[in-house]
Amino acid sequence: MDRHPLISPSELHEWLRSRPGEAPLLLDVRWALGADDGYDSYLQGHLPGAVFVDLKRDLAGEAEPNGVGGRHPMPTVDDFELDMAECGVDNDRPVVCYDDSGSLAAARCWWLLRHFGKYDVQVLDGGLSQWKAQRYPLESGIRLVDEGDFSVRRGITRVLGAREATMFAEQGLLLDCRPSDRYRGENEIIDPVPGHIPGAVNVPARSLTDADGRFLPRDELRAVLAAAGVDGETPVAAYCGSGVQASHVALGIAVAGLGDAVPVYVGSWSDWISDPSRPIAVGEATGAM
Repeated sequence: MDRHPLISPSELHEWLRSRPGEAPLLLDVRWALGADDGYDSYLQGHLPGAVFVDLKRDLAGEAEPNGVGGRHPMPTVDDFELDMAECGVDNDRPVVCYDDSGSLAAARCWWLLRHFGKYDVQVLDGGLSQWKAQRYPLESGIRLVDEGDFSVRRGITRVLGAREATMFAEQGLLLDCRPSDRYRGENEIIDPVPGHIPGAVNVPARSLTDADGRFLPRDELRAVLAAAGVDGETPVAAYCGSGVQASHVALGIAVAGLGDAVPVYVGSWSDWISDPSRPIAVGEATGAM
């Protein structure tokens, strides 16, 4: 069953309270670039029954020393299937993902699960902070879970490589989902080379959420996306630094009702710059340097 991409804290709380026998599996995907305290934070407090998912271990493959594939490359089919089953994911049980970073990491989990054929998955809008704001219960410590029976199936989303990303930039719409200063090449604090893919249009992932980390109302979301050319008809794909913020924008496009299977260049900028022959653009213009 394909569900609405988002679920509110009140909707999730009511679901857990009134239909415990049909409760979704909750996946806690706390992660932030440059930090490794997600699991410790999870142990201190998480939604009741939630299972921790490590983005680098469970939602990405092994990064190559030469940068090919990006910082958080696609996991292999076998590894993803095994890791999700170990996290308790079942084929026929709904999943709700959440984090404490405005749904950036949760969106990566949402996109990957759908890519691998699981569609009854949602993201908790506003994440842990909004759950706490409603004073809903938390639990602490380790949560043991039975291994699930998740098996990979054919999905509808596509993983792009550099060549395909170029085609979207030239013939459709390629969205760069990093902050605007990184897109322009003005404040690159993560990757060794600044700039963006020529022809890409900037839609920062954070521009789709409010100050509380909740996605904007549908009309406002559509307005932000329309300004970048997302109209539900033009072929659109997304990239960022390593395929996390791009998944968030893909989620936002689905929430806006403008496409539920946006392709993602998972290797993103960190993969693009691994080949020095690829062109680079800086500033607002899209000319190559």
